[in-house]
Amino acid sequence: MKKENLRPIFWEKEGLKLLDQRQIPGKKEWFTAKNSEDAIFAIKEMVVRGAPAIAITGLFGAVLEFKKFSKKPDYQEFQTILSNILGSRPTAVNLRRAFEELSSIFPKEEYDNVSLSELQQKSEKFAIHVFEEDIRNNLELAKNGVGLFPSSPSKLKIITHCNTGALATAGHGTALGVIRSLKDAGHDLTVYADETRPYLQGARLTAWELMEEGIENYLITDSMAGWLMSSQKIDAVIVGVDRVAANGDSANKIGTYPLAVLAKHHGIPFYIAATEKSFDFKITDGSQIPIEMRTQDEVTRLNFLKNEKGEAILSEGVIAPVGVKALNPSFDVTPANLIKAFITEKGIIPPDKIKEFFG
Repeated sequence: MKKENLRPIFWEKEGLKLLDQRQIPGKKEWFTAKNSEDAIFAIKEMVVRGAPAIAITGLFGAVLEFKKFSKKPDYQEFQTILSNILGSRPTAVNLRRAFEELSSIFPKEEYDNVSLSELQQKSEKFAIHVFEEDIRNNLELAKNGVGLFPSSPSKLKIITHCNTGALATAGHGTALGVIRSLKDAGHDLTVYADETRPYLQGARLTAWELMEEGIENYLITDSMAGWLMSSQKIDAVIVGVDRVAANGDSANKIGTYPLAVLAKHHGIPFYIAATEKSFDFKITDGSQIPIEMRTQDEVTRLNFLKNEKGEAILSEGVIAPVGVKALNPSFDVTPANLIKAFITEKGIIPPDKIKEFFG
């Protein structure tokens, strides 16, 4: 596959076309969302995932809902549509920020003067703007990330977690976007991708993207990172993020926190790649970030998928006793003191300086 085809989201006349990430790497299939219910399903069941891609999907889901109306919904119904989509994934801040910006386009005191066509056209224009902005920001972020490494081509070994590439965004990616740009700058890369249990985004998605890009990579189980850091010269750990609190505490896919602890112990710089949309100055620290708890089946089985009715369509690979209880927090919080810096479209920012850039 050519690099330009690594794009998971297309806005078309038929609806919002999403690369179904549940099916990768086995096959490449597309899911078309034709209304807000489809968009909510796609977000909740991880047809689409990654904070930027979730926000974009949510926005277009709202646009699809508005396009169904022959009469403009009242303001309460307008807000209900947004809140229903917002409830699909609570941890990532991008979706909430996107809907706050959308609401600001249609303030309550002016809403009665807005026509249905204006609601439809302006919301669609805003969703397209967010989509295009995400690609631009990812490219600028990646350019800044490349500057952290030697300017001349070098051999680099990098560990990453979960999936933060084109599949998690509108295109190019955040942490994986930095890696992609390092390759384009001529560096000889070896990337170690954590499998990211239990949903295996690293195994299914990141390894797939790296192979498509021709970047040498090794898949490791989440428990192998300590051995790898102690036995190999690792140049950096680069991950993405779903929400950053005002003090720099950062929520990302479960398994990120212990990776940061290990990196600190071994003197390896731990970077978080994130656009401004991921910073939430409404909360003071990581204890205020809601952590999504997902189904136990993701832990006790492999390849667990659901259809639009919530019914199991694939449930293979039982790996635990029947009836065992399982915990499945989808995210953990990495304290700011374990983070070397944030790689952003505005520059490289130490945790104690983020308010100066974005506050």
